[in-house]
Amino acid sequence: MAAQSIERIIPYSAPNSARRLRASLLAVGFLFASLFANLAAGSARADDYPSRPIRVVVGFGPGAVADVILRVMTVRMSQVLGQQVVVENRPGAGSSLGAEYVARAPKDGYTLLMCTVAQTINPAMKDLGFDFGKDLAPIALVANAPQMLVAHPSFKANNVRELIAIAKASPDGVPYASSGAGTMSHLSGVLFNSAAGIKLQQIPYPGSAQSMTDVLAGRVPLMFGPAATVWTNVKDGKLKALAVTQPKRASIAPEVPTMAEAGVEGYSAGIWMGLLAPAGTPPEIVDKLSRAANEALKSKEVLALMEKQGVDPLGGTPAEFAKFIDDELRKWQSVVKAADIRPQ
Repeated sequence: MAAQSIERIIPYSAPNSARRLRASLLAVGFLFASLFANLAAGSARADDYPSRPIRVVVGFGPGAVADVILRVMTVRMSQVLGQQVVVENRPGAGSSLGAEYVARAPKDGYTLLMCTVAQTINPAMKDLGFDFGKDLAPIALVANAPQMLVAHPSFKANNVRELIAIAKASPDGVPYASSGAGTMSHLSGVLFNSAAGIKLQQIPYPGSAQSMTDVLAGRVPLMFGPAATVWTNVKDGKLKALAVTQPKRASIAPEVPTMAEAGVEGYSAGIWMGLLAPAGTPPEIVDKLSRAANEALKSKEVLALMEKQGVDPLGGTPAEFAKFIDDELRKWQSVVKAADIRPQ
């Protein structure tokens, strides 16, 4: 109702009660007008999107797998969206600095995040300045870099079932090398202990290079490592592969069984990557970005790079990615609690 119409019905000279009614009607009218204006503006922004370049923040330095894949994906996404999509590196705090930056960015679809599994582990490990599960809107699950459970050739077990039998007969547990407490190489073992009902004993190292050196030397019998990193040593006979840590066989090593095939049901510990926007970004924009990301995952250049990097393409809808993130947050919260790793 327009202010002029209300004035004709309830003039300023009316009694106090009528003037209060007049003020209430005016407030409601302005509220609805503002609401419809905002809805119209949001629709227009979604229709016009994108009208300027889009930034995708990655929480790792140049050269990391997520960074390399993202840079090739953005070439195709730029073509699909009709605007340049650029990569911005913001490393730090286990990639949480970049995630927090995007979580606090304007909700307009022009600042996005390329995240990894680290973002669903970090909330269980430390107090963050944002809520990853609530402050970011999933766009598309991009890819998974499978891990592999490998052993030194001298280790008696040649498959997961034999490893489980050995571990159950070892009161002190079977040692495995990790690149530090709270890393994927550590937590993959904790998850394996829970799923298989055994005890593997973590031997932490300052980094992956040191842990790999000692496993290759036979000083520690086992480790969980990125398939792309350990596979060359497996092919050269310096290590033996027991299983991949994801539900599907890895494209880089299709002959290696999954944990489920090896007898450990429900085990999944892949190093996945995905795209997100600030929570509250209009759904139409999120859907448009999701379609662009899925289109990029079909390009020959992206698929060739992923094959070279030992990464499997995924894709999917925002809703599917949202459910995946929720499952991952719950899983790693449980794993960190089981490992008794204190939040920092």
